[in-house]
Amino acid sequence: MTHNPFTPLVGQQQAIELLTQAVKQNRVAPAYMFVGADGIGRSLAARCFVELLFASFVEAQLIPSLQQRLRQGNHPDVLWVQPTYQYQGQRLTAAEAAEKKLKRKAPPIIRLEQIREITEFLSRPPLEAPKNVVVLEEAQTMAEPAANALLKTLEEPGKATIILIAPSPESVLSTLVSRCQKIAFSRLDAVSLTQVLTQTGNQEILQYPAILSIAAGSPGSAIAAYEQLQAIPTQLLQDLIKAPKSNRNALELAKQINQDLDTEAQLWLVDYLQQSYWQQWQQPAIINQLEQTRKYLLTYVQPRLVWECTLLFLYQTLNGQN
Repeated sequence: MTHNPFTPLVGQQQAIELLTQAVKQNRVAPAYMFVGADGIGRSLAARCFVELLFASFVEAQLIPSLQQRLRQGNHPDVLWVQPTYQYQGQRLTAAEAAEKKLKRKAPPIIRLEQIREITEFLSRPPLEAPKNVVVLEEAQTMAEPAANALLKTLEEPGKATIILIAPSPESVLSTLVSRCQKIAFSRLDAVSLTQVLTQTGNQEILQYPAILSIAAGSPGSAIAAYEQLQAIPTQLLQDLIKAPKSNRNALELAKQINQDLDTEAQLWLVDYLQQSYWQQWQQPAIINQLEQTRKYLLTYVQPRLVWECTLLFLYQTLNGQN
């Protein structure tokens, strides 16, 4: 087969080889677990794998149509499951909740009713493809009742392949892990990371060393961090990177952070400043202070007070007043 669905996937040669050989040798497992960090290609690999599975049953001229349907998520034999929020009787994915600007107190989860929908989906034979495929994003978010319900399906999947995507085997119920073939995905090296960011039109991120440090070999994390960076007022960010010029300036910056940024953005800012400050001054005391800032923000201490203490400490440390 000249068509290679895995072409867009960079830096994951071992995973590509394992999945390609499984299809070539007609030894596709009933269940897989794709493990590795966020943003390094696990979801893309799942889509490429499904395309490879289905492509041999599609005429060559129809492959572009198959690719488009898989990208749009409207193939009748593929069910893609994401963690959801419960809101006014509806289930919303993280993207849908963000679009509606909903305030979210807890992270989204894969719910028991979603597992029941998987069972229902797999109860019918595939319509066009050789088998049904179910992909569960962030499988580690399943509560125990949902995981136990999925276990029954994994034991008797029928004519189907189920792919669980998770950060590590330890993050998922061990009884589920034991029924899956594990495929490991690794963080990308600098060359591969540069290639992905360039191919996806995000090469401007390469000019931000702090973001690349936060990303730690994950193109998806780099892109998400850059988007977060754009949401912070430019002047505020510039003033923070240079550090406060006086005690008064420290208090003013703390006030602006409290006014302009929600808690999630403030927590991200802590990560960014840790990387940026370390590259500039390499002072462990400043990094430790920012770690305390994170802890206080997570325990709902008044954010303005937290930032006042942090930025005053920063000014005094850099000016030898401690």
